[in-house]
Amino acid sequence: MYVELKNIDKAFNKFQASDNISFGIEKGKLVGLLGPSGSGKTTILRMIAGLETPDAGDIFIDGKRVNNIAASKRGIGFVFQNYALFRYMTVYDNVAFGLKVQKVPKSEIKERVLELIRLVGLEGMEKRYPHQLSGGQKQRVAFARALAPNPHLLLLDEPFAAIDAKVRVELRGWLREMINKLKITSVFVTHDQDEAIEVADEIIVTNKGKVEQIGSPPDIYKNPVTPFVAQFMGHSALLESGVRFRGFKKAAGLSRTVIRPEFVKVVKKGNLQEHMSASEEGRIENVAFRGDSLELKVNVNGVVITANRSLEKEELQVGEVVDVLIYRIYTFDGNTARLIQNENMKDDNSIFI
Repeated sequence: MYVELKNIDKAFNKFQASDNISFGIEKGKLVGLLGPSGSGKTTILRMIAGLETPDAGDIFIDGKRVNNIAASKRGIGFVFQNYALFRYMTVYDNVAFGLKVQKVPKSEIKERVLELIRLVGLEGMEKRYPHQLSGGQKQRVAFARALAPNPHLLLLDEPFAAIDAKVRVELRGWLREMINKLKITSVFVTHDQDEAIEVADEIIVTNKGKVEQIGSPPDIYKNPVTPFVAQFMGHSALLESGVRFRGFKKAAGLSRTVIRPEFVKVVKKGNLQEHMSASEEGRIENVAFRGDSLELKVNVNGVVITANRSLEKEELQVGEVVDVLIYRIYTFDGNTARLIQNENMKDDNSIFI
């Protein structure tokens, strides 16, 4: 492993930001630290960078223990959430800053800076100042500045948080492409599951100072191992009182159930063509426009669940009674996750919509 954290503890007064954290990151991988606010992900990033010191445990980079090594000596590039560009420096001087601190010869600085400016797609903007740049352009400058000293490890703290939604989507693909091209080991912090799924080779899910699960984006999404991961991924509904739906006798008595929107089909009352014995009656409580689809909140047997509906389908109204088909659910016995299919559905291949 190129980066290793072993039994890391970190507390801020009574708040336990990291609780016996251990994991490894392979060389050349792009890893996402994913979790809600206060889950400890940024603290992990700052400890790897040397901006925070663990109370216990060890951090290794390329096989070397770095606990007592200053941040400036760790060979790390850091991209901050708010860019942290120098307001009174041009794009060129911002990118060159770290090289000047290292007293690199001017000719080498010029060559390296112009190379990076081309790499991040900002040619012709060398003389502009930060206030003359868009949010996406500022982030590219911050990225180039972090790369200028040829770091062995790149850390990014919520790199797209301050950028509008459309540019954020564009920059995700750009970041992925750049890091693949450079083959630099990278770790980025995010609370956005879509961002982590799209960008990362591997995701580390954190919650309340602990690591909940580590795996590839498809594995994390399809095979959650804890109730938190099942609920956190996929805009799921967590039911605390066990299942009360047709076709799920095997889940009876289990205390927690998670239902994802893609596990649910909602149709006009009387229009369900198959699997009637597996369906439930529900009532629409809310309809929200989500751009490419509608998000429905449906009350089924006193439980509100979420479903998605195509804009091409017939419109449903709040208060309307509908037929609801639940294909599958996640249930949990303690912290063990189980995926259960609806027993009343004969054709398992028809569960996707």
